[in-house]
Amino acid sequence: MKPSNASAAIPFTTLMRRLAERLFGHWVHQLTPATLRADAMAGLLGAVLVLPQGIAFATLAGLPPEYGLYTAIVPCIIAALFGSSWHVMSGPTNANSLALFAMLSPLAMAFSPMYIQLALAVTVMVGVLQWLIGALRLGVLANFISPAVLFGFTSGAALLIAVHALPDFLGLAAAPEHSAAGVLAHVLTQLPHANPAALAVAGITLAVALGLRRFRRNWPYMLIGLAVATVLAWGWGQWTAGSATPSSALRTVGAIATPWPRFEVPRISWAQASDLIGLAFALTIVALGQDISIAKTVALRSGQRIDANREFRGQGLSNIIGGFFSSYVSCGSMNRSMPNLEAGARTPLSSVFSALLLLGLVAVSAPVLAQIPMAALAGLLVLVALALLDLKRWRQLFALSRTDFGVALATLVATLTIRLEMAILLGMLLSLMSFLYRTSRPAMRTMGFDSRGLDRQFVVIDTPDDPGEPPHPTLPECPQLKLLRMEGEVYFGATQHVADILHALRSQPNPQKHLLVMAKSMNFIDLAGAELWQAELAARRAMGGDLYFHRPRPEVIRMWRKTGFTDVLGPEHQFPDKFTAISTIFGKLDPEICRHCSARIFWECRAAPGADDPANQPTT
Repeated sequence: MKPSNASAAIPFTTLMRRLAERLFGHWVHQLTPATLRADAMAGLLGAVLVLPQGIAFATLAGLPPEYGLYTAIVPCIIAALFGSSWHVMSGPTNANSLALFAMLSPLAMAFSPMYIQLALAVTVMVGVLQWLIGALRLGVLANFISPAVLFGFTSGAALLIAVHALPDFLGLAAAPEHSAAGVLAHVLTQLPHANPAALAVAGITLAVALGLRRFRRNWPYMLIGLAVATVLAWGWGQWTAGSATPSSALRTVGAIATPWPRFEVPRISWAQASDLIGLAFALTIVALGQDISIAKTVALRSGQRIDANREFRGQGLSNIIGGFFSSYVSCGSMNRSMPNLEAGARTPLSSVFSALLLLGLVAVSAPVLAQIPMAALAGLLVLVALALLDLKRWRQLFALSRTDFGVALATLVATLTIRLEMAILLGMLLSLMSFLYRTSRPAMRTMGFDSRGLDRQFVVIDTPDDPGEPPHPTLPECPQLKLLRMEGEVYFGATQHVADILHALRSQPNPQKHLLVMAKSMNFIDLAGAELWQAELAARRAMGGDLYFHRPRPEVIRMWRKTGFTDVLGPEHQFPDKFTAISTIFGKLDPEICRHCSARIFWECRAAPGADDPANQPTT
């Protein structure tokens, strides 16, 4: 009997669903009419935002304006579908454009045909390097970007977005310099020439978008704010037609050429290709540093998990294919990704809609789009910047960890003053330095007992390291046996700190000759750590005492065996539980000292010499 058409279609449908998930990710199962509508509205906003940015960034890169729009189409689609982030929008960015111009301008004249070919060729090389980094699973490097670095980078990027939006927000001419300080200096010097009409349009855009975001969160508040401002600006232009002075005229997006990407193989010589390899490495660092930082920043706000290797492969593929379709180096853009998330994007299809709508908008409604005031777009960017600045979290970070606060603040300052990828590298370096400093000073806590019963528990009795930590109970110690809990890794960077503490314990007047180390929290040791404990063992035995360990971890024991320390220490000096440890070590203590001891902290002290003497009874 032949299977029905319906039953025959089920395996094929399942196969196609699995293939789509393998290619694009789990988000394909979340597609519904509601997500498509949300993605389409967010994509429309992304298309409108990238229009002036793409044109401006291409000019910064030394390329004709349409190349910025090309870069906002093909790479945007490929990176979204084959990358990891659901909300990052790729395309032309300020940093990539400036870096490309700085690296290629010594090789060819900007805007010349040869310059364009070099830009396309280096884009393909950057894509290959990015893809290889992901294919070789080197995305683990992204794990060294700490949350404090990401937070500082986010805040710095927010301030950068706001600063670069200020000239259009105030109706001023573009700043001659592109640094944050240069733009601010330009705004301050030109502030008396601000255009009230532009300020009004930007303010209306902000007010409408903020109001809708508060009272109609499910509405496309950014697009509505942009539409209202555009209509009002058009009305202002009609009302003042013929009488408007240059100072009161509103600057708009202007005429836009239809950005149909053309397939073109970059035409360069082998000699030129060898010159571009080094530049491609540098541009790869610039692009990947920006993209993974933006992807992780957006993911922190959306709750999504980022696969760095997949993200690198997706970005690489987008630049490989984009280089053959008239696109220059692209990566994730903060000032389009955050609006994309804020506008309600649900899946990577928002980026696909953005690219396709950009083509459609320019082809069908170029005259209408040309009327969008730049002040309105600046108002939306300021809104995004305000959403990114989280002052409450800054206060919380300051209260919880001054170190992380310092790392975040340094990253913020670096983001504002140096290149973005260098700011990320500086933040990573500071995070690693603070981590190494913390791990180089593992905690070593003096322990005691909370009672004298068989069920007694170890408790910390020394002075707490953190001033905010509540004081530990004041309990007596045995004059012969030191109980010390070791926390953390004893590796080459920490051995000096541990050795100093151990030496200080042995150098006290009437030191405790025997040392029992609570080693359950000593997670790792290396060769230097093993040699440290061997030196401590020799010092303890030289002073008539000994060294013991309570519950050392298996990986620590394996290192001791490899170095021969286990043979020197003796297996009888390692104990699985505290009852066995105390009862065994107690038999090695000096009975004469026990005879006059009043601490009596051990259960075994009840039968020690002098236990019946009233002068030796414990006071607590």
